[in-house]
Amino acid sequence: MATAVNHQVWLCARPNGIPRATDFAIRSAPVPTCADGQFLIHNEYLSVDPAMRGWIADKSTYWPRIEIGETMRAFSVGEVIESRNPRYGIGDKVMGIFGWQTFAAVDEPQVMRKVLEHDLPLSASLGVLGLNGLTAYFGLLEVCRPKAGETVVVSTAAGAVGSAVGQIAKIKGCRTVGVTGGTEKVRQCLEEFGYDAAIDYKATEDLDAALKKACPDGIDCYFDNTSGPIHDAVARQIRLHARIAICGTASYASWDPWNQGPRPERHLLVKRATMQGFLTTDFASRYEEAIADLAGWIRAGKLRHREHLLMGIDAAPGSIEVLYSGANRGKLVIRL
Repeated sequence: MATAVNHQVWLCARPNGIPRATDFAIRSAPVPTCADGQFLIHNEYLSVDPAMRGWIADKSTYWPRIEIGETMRAFSVGEVIESRNPRYGIGDKVMGIFGWQTFAAVDEPQVMRKVLEHDLPLSASLGVLGLNGLTAYFGLLEVCRPKAGETVVVSTAAGAVGSAVGQIAKIKGCRTVGVTGGTEKVRQCLEEFGYDAAIDYKATEDLDAALKKACPDGIDCYFDNTSGPIHDAVARQIRLHARIAICGTASYASWDPWNQGPRPERHLLVKRATMQGFLTTDFASRYEEAIADLAGWIRAGKLRHREHLLMGIDAAPGSIEVLYSGANRGKLVIRL
């Protein structure tokens, strides 16, 4: 450990829109030491998530923004290699907000959970058994509340969150329709993730007509990862008492000026529908319940997941751009 170096990815410029590789830099720092109550994590995998864009925006969202010069906030998973906390022992695998860096001295509030599923890949704790799977689980089951036989539409349907949403909806007996971009992602939706129908919005001139064909009886639940034109088209097709979960706004290049477009109020009123935003952290007290279900479905072959691995910390600065370009083919993870 005496010769080890902590490599950190830090924010060196405030992005205008989607963060680019040039907005970050990599620096070398000493491996941190543990204060009382802390423990030292050697990160093995770093997560790349859409929420990171909001964390470094000019206007803060639900967490304080990351300032110039700070190490990039990120979910990561690794092994405890030193501990001054009796609840965390050497060798424990731990996932939490440890940043884009190779080592982190952390306090308990930074921990999301100990990883207990030793029969499943450790990287899954950043995806289907982590924030992505939990987002899908609670957004669908607690916000949309689907009933067997209902039609569930999902945007970014082949992505790390969307693919889990579609499969959980199928497990619950729903008919599923995915909206995604590109022929390969349509294939994934149908062949890998079991959607009943999939729409390539990039190759569809009339999204309203495509949705009406795929959902002839209307839409009961919509899991919205994008907002924008896809949301507008779905809103025109919702059924009585439909439920819409607002998870993300990936279609917006920026939030300034505020985005304009069709308003959903009339559709919500006439159909007596509900639309609700949520954060996965709203359900923190129930994480283990959800992960037990998700892990059980994986072991039973009912829940499939994909990962797109980038190798080494040098890949981190450009990874958010990769994510928003749609070039990844699964949950985007950096392996150290």
